[in-house]
Amino acid sequence: MKILLVGAKGTIGRAVQHALSRHQILSAGRDSGELHADMTQPDSIRALFERTGKVDAIICAAGLLHLGPLTEMSPEQFRIGLDNKLMGQANLALIGQHFLNAGGSITLTSGMGNEIPIRHGSNACAVNAAIEGFVRGAAVELTAGLRINAVCPNVLQESWEPLQSYFPGFEPVPAARVALAYQRSVEGVETGQVFKVW
Repeated sequence: MKILLVGAKGTIGRAVQHALSRHQILSAGRDSGELHADMTQPDSIRALFERTGKVDAIICAAGLLHLGPLTEMSPEQFRIGLDNKLMGQANLALIGQHFLNAGGSITLTSGMGNEIPIRHGSNACAVNAAIEGFVRGAAVELTAGLRINAVCPNVLQESWEPLQSYFPGFEPVPAARVALAYQRSVEGVETGQVFKVW
């Protein structure tokens, strides 16, 4: 398979590359990877797909959120997650669907914060819930044979130290385990699913 992996240089992205190493991986990021694109800019995404041509799978393991107390959060800070993680991934799916080969798939990334709220995580909660809603809705409208899923990871072991104060009592998961859910989405047959890795 020819797979476009956005966010390939991140912790999850590196683990996904390893899990899917038998495939042709085109790594992309805003400032890293072999291809560059800004997910918040539709024209940048179109230019990315014009360079890649048709692909068999699109994976997004990228997206910024704002963590901070609701009582101090500005609308501008709240928009960080909306513009980047939510609309960035939606942009990638909306444009990318037209560059998928028959039987192709799209895999987006949400996060467990929408089901298990954390302190200072209202932006993450809203954005992750919206991504999962988009996936479920899009699955019934995609061209026949195309698939879309989301992976919903817990906090990663590799990111635990700087984030543990947000996740008291949580058990972090290794990125390699999270990567298996992306493999399931790409190489499997399911659509409209949220694969939870908690």
